[in-house]
Amino acid sequence: MAITHIGRTTIYVDDQDRAKAFYTETLGFELVMDMPMGEGGTRWIEVRPPGAQTNVVLFQAAEGFPKPGGMNPALFETDDIKATADDLRAKGVEFPTEPEFAAWGKWWATFKDSEGNEFGLGQDG
Repeated sequence: MAITHIGRTTIYVDDQDRAKAFYTETLGFELVMDMPMGEGGTRWIEVRPPGAQTNVVLFQAAEGFPKPGGMNPALFETDDIKATADDLRAKGVEFPTEPEFAAWGKWWATFKDSEGNEFGLGQDG
C-alpha cells in the first residue's frame, strides 16, 4: 500500500458564496460538494479543476484557523500560462506577478482570488 495523491487541500475564505462563485465561474472549477456543517451557516464546499484528483475545500475562516490573505501554499499548474493569465485577467483576476520564465527553469506567475489569497501558477519548461 502507498499514498497515491493528495485528496483535498484547504483554502481559507471569509465569504463562502463569493469564493464558490470565483472558483466555479471565474476559474472554471467543478463543484464537487456544497453541504451544511451543522449550526451557524458554515458549509463544506469542495471544488476541483476539471478532471483533477485533488479537491479544494473552501473553508470558512474561524477562530483558531488561518485568516485569508497572503501567499497560499497551494500552487496551480497550467499547460499554457500566458493564455491562462490572459483569460483570467479578462475575467477580472489580479496578477501581482506576470508570467515569466523563472531562474529555476519553470514559467511562473501569481494571482489573487476573491478573498485576497495569492497563489502560484506554474507551467513546466
